[in-house]
Amino acid sequence: MAAEMALVKPISKFNNVTPKFLIPRSFTKPRFTSVRMSATTSSSSSSSSKKGSKKNINETLLTPRFYTTDFDEMETLFNTEINKQLNQDEFVALLQEFKTDYNQTHFVRNKEFKEAADKMEGPLRQIFVEFLERSCTAEFSGFLLYKELGRRLKKTNPVVAEIFSLMSRDEARHAGFLNKGLSDFNLALDLGFLTKARKYTFFKPKFIFYATYLSEKIGYWRYITIYRHLKENPEYQCYPIFKYFENWCQDENRHGDFFSALMKAQPQFLNDWKAKLWSRFFCLSVYVTMYLNDCQRTAFYEGIGLNTKEFDMHVIIETNRTTARIFPAVLDVENPEFKRKLDRMVVINDKLQAVGQSDDIPLVKNLKRIPLVAALASEILAAYLMPPIESGSVDLADFEPGLVY
Repeated sequence: MAAEMALVKPISKFNNVTPKFLIPRSFTKPRFTSVRMSATTSSSSSSSSKKGSKKNINETLLTPRFYTTDFDEMETLFNTEINKQLNQDEFVALLQEFKTDYNQTHFVRNKEFKEAADKMEGPLRQIFVEFLERSCTAEFSGFLLYKELGRRLKKTNPVVAEIFSLMSRDEARHAGFLNKGLSDFNLALDLGFLTKARKYTFFKPKFIFYATYLSEKIGYWRYITIYRHLKENPEYQCYPIFKYFENWCQDENRHGDFFSALMKAQPQFLNDWKAKLWSRFFCLSVYVTMYLNDCQRTAFYEGIGLNTKEFDMHVIIETNRTTARIFPAVLDVENPEFKRKLDRMVVINDKLQAVGQSDDIPLVKNLKRIPLVAALASEILAAYLMPPIESGSVDLADFEPGLVY
């Protein structure tokens, strides 16, 4: 598995973007503010307080989400007394990987962070603030879910419970590192407020497995691709956090390997026709969400010298190839028609965004949205119905945990 995952396409093709922003020589520091990510549906606003300003974000399908699940069912699935077929040896091997904690001393900041942030202003500065906010929110979401799973499974399966706890350690470390990055920009996320105020999306355990596996693996490919690109093109290295991505993405990869083991321990989630349908559904959901999200933020990727769509397709293809080792069916993302459908979705989504930002009254906005939503749904359905690739095997998916770069 490690050897196959190392076969990454050359990414020199991402170098054809002219820098959109230049880092200015001087910068006037603003006062320090505390950022609170709210579950409101109102547009971004700010208000003064003793602790700083609070900033709200739109809660949409494209924002980082917090998840919860049926913890009782999860306890039953991994109860060693009930499920004698569980491959505890694989979990024990994975536990040793997590206990080794390869990145224990990796996330150490230096003066480069603040110096780089102080040189940024205008659009580039705002882009990086948004990147750090969204990334920190996503990592903190994983921390909360894994922490609760670790707590709930202690009695029924201590080994699996400890792995979840160690994964929450990794996610907390990532979130803290990102939040420290925000401090370079005189901001900070109020994570305590975020825990209480954010809406939680409920997924049954098997859906948590599908979605989280994909999230961790796609995170790996995003991070390693950005790292390799910036290593080859250091002129775009405008903030040092990217230098940490090579080791950082190994946490993502180990997390994905663990969820692969969880699914193999529950073969009913992989070996029937329903599993094939759900696998394709979650692949499509994750790929479409990333593509639409990133195409709304092309300035960020252009700022680090990447072509957004080429970068996303590279990540989608590599994630899909990795996922095909465990999911019983995946999308045919290397069919040119799949990208054409994604590009049409981007056009429709841009029109939806324009309607939302217009000065029309709510009724008129809703009427204008109807045909656009229908067109977007039609494209998504057409992508889902494209002939899939039969893949995956619980037997062939066996592996020894290891590094993949």
